[in-house]
Amino acid sequence: MNSFVNWLDHRTGFRQLLHEALYERVPGGARWRYVWGSTLVFTFVIQAISGLMLWTAYSPSTRTAWESVFYIQHEMYLGSVVRGIHHFAAQAMVELMAIHLVQVIIDGAYRAPREVNFWLGIILMQIVLGLSLTGYLLPWDQKGYYATQVTTNIMSATTVVGPQVQVLAQGGTSYGHLTLTRFFAMHAGILPALLIGFLALHICMFRRHGLTVHDPAYAPDTWFWPDQVLRDAIACLAVLAVVLLLAVFRGAELSAPADPATMFDAARPEWYFLFLFRFLKFHAVESLGLAVAAIIIPGILMGILTVMPLTASILGAAGHSLNKAFTWIMTIGIVGLTGLAMYEDATDTDHQAALAEAHRDAGRARELASGPDKIPVEGAASLLRQDPFTQGPRLFARHCSSCHRYQGHDGRGSLVTEFSDAAGKQTSAIVAPTAVDLSGFGSREWMRSVVVDYRGHFAWLKNAGWYQQAREKQAAGEAVSLIDPDNSEMADWSGDAAAVSSPENAENLTALVEFLAAEAGHGGIGIDQALAEKGRSVALNGTWAGGAAGTSCASCHSTLGNAFTPVSDDAADGYPTLAGYASAAWLRDFIRHPNAKRHYGSKNQMPEYSPQQLSDPELDLLVRWMTHDYAPTTVAEYADRLELIRAAIPTAPAPEPTSQPK
Repeated sequence: MNSFVNWLDHRTGFRQLLHEALYERVPGGARWRYVWGSTLVFTFVIQAISGLMLWTAYSPSTRTAWESVFYIQHEMYLGSVVRGIHHFAAQAMVELMAIHLVQVIIDGAYRAPREVNFWLGIILMQIVLGLSLTGYLLPWDQKGYYATQVTTNIMSATTVVGPQVQVLAQGGTSYGHLTLTRFFAMHAGILPALLIGFLALHICMFRRHGLTVHDPAYAPDTWFWPDQVLRDAIACLAVLAVVLLLAVFRGAELSAPADPATMFDAARPEWYFLFLFRFLKFHAVESLGLAVAAIIIPGILMGILTVMPLTASILGAAGHSLNKAFTWIMTIGIVGLTGLAMYEDATDTDHQAALAEAHRDAGRARELASGPDKIPVEGAASLLRQDPFTQGPRLFARHCSSCHRYQGHDGRGSLVTEFSDAAGKQTSAIVAPTAVDLSGFGSREWMRSVVVDYRGHFAWLKNAGWYQQAREKQAAGEAVSLIDPDNSEMADWSGDAAAVSSPENAENLTALVEFLAAEAGHGGIGIDQALAEKGRSVALNGTWAGGAAGTSCASCHSTLGNAFTPVSDDAADGYPTLAGYASAAWLRDFIRHPNAKRHYGSKNQMPEYSPQQLSDPELDLLVRWMTHDYAPTTVAEYADRLELIRAAIPTAPAPEPTSQPK
């Protein structure tokens, strides 16, 4: 081995190179404050190695980017760890870079003769930030897609050349395949090459001028090897340990596949850019315009950083004090704005609801991609576009939530609110539902509630303006046809709860509920066929014990059967059909024709939804969601808000009518 080493040294002179690299004098002794530059270089090496590993499985196109990242994350051996290392090392690099910059300014390591090296460091900082921005888009998920659009829109605000710069960066006038390939080229090729080149220059300049010693009398002089190398190695090991722990136990996020047709309200930049995001939200800043707020003001701050060596050279000690003061003010401002942005997001109910939907979509996308059908050839975005579990809540929020709620929210986890001006101050208030909450529609619980507690089940109708107007007309003696939770034949029948729910009727009630649940036929509801047949007999014959409950369902609802078949208005009896009640076929027909006699006729207040308002594919997705006709899922539903709105908006009692409607 000794002969080989001597031979290699004779040919390459590596011993002299190692001596030059390792035996650098450290005035004032080795110190922990000198480790930041080494940890930055080490973190970049981690990024390069993990990035090359990811590159072997990544495919940069709009139909394969998310799919390949999903494969890395969930199929490739240790792929999630490698991606997590790359993700968290990128964040660590930005944080370490900020610490290194502050330390350089405080120690005065930017002053003559080290100005050029300081400027090289500023260039390196811009490259690192560029790597963060370009890497954010590469998973081609909703989070990166919409957050990066904000960045390119800011580019367009640049004076004179803004639109051209935006087109150049995104490869056209809109986001697409060329945007992804250009960002990948910058992230994996151009920017790393520039970083390596400028890093080599930065290290050369550093070696030429040596360390800037904060306190030369701190300790006796020593050598870079082994004292400072040991500290650097421990610091690098600590960085690696933190990155590994985060990669293993937290992992890198992968949200739903990018879909331009679906808005992503939860989009935010990475946490180290949140300060700029929050700064742009100030009203005074917004009034200045995007170009001033996002380009000119940050450009001025960066310019002040850049001229710090000149400021210190011209003003001497006073200039250095000004530079340190500016650095601390800017650091406190960045930390403060970041904390404010995080606090506001944490307390913003709309943002939290959007986050919940984003996590729900991400979980569902992973679930479907891992399912038996895998990812279709048209790409992963189609998984959610054609999924009732995903699209149903969105369609409900768009078309139904103006009246109905689903577990108290708009279907997407948000309370329906409105802003009102109270004493000159805008406040938000929960909007009262004006129709029944549709969570559990067609389930056993739903059917039991209709039978036993008709008044309570439909109580939200009393918040509707049409209901109040109808009751006023009734009080004035006018005949009005309406669905009335308090005064109707069904309300009276269900109101005899003591009879309907009595012990002697318990079996009949259970059987009737089972029959109605069988008529609905929702997915995931196992039916006891024998009990359902008994319930059919109860519905047809009314074998109830005692009280007003002695009436059969068929005495009013003549349409009872195994499946829903639309009947003509002439053949309908004016009472809602119970044939296939709450089934998919019944629900489709009801949404299209709620005014038909087979449903509620003239009593109905719900508008008809034509194919122009709600297309057939959309109707199918909405109905399949409400009837639970979709691939099984372990993704949690949105948080239940029903009790919250019940506490906030108690249903007002209606005035007693002069006559009882039938």
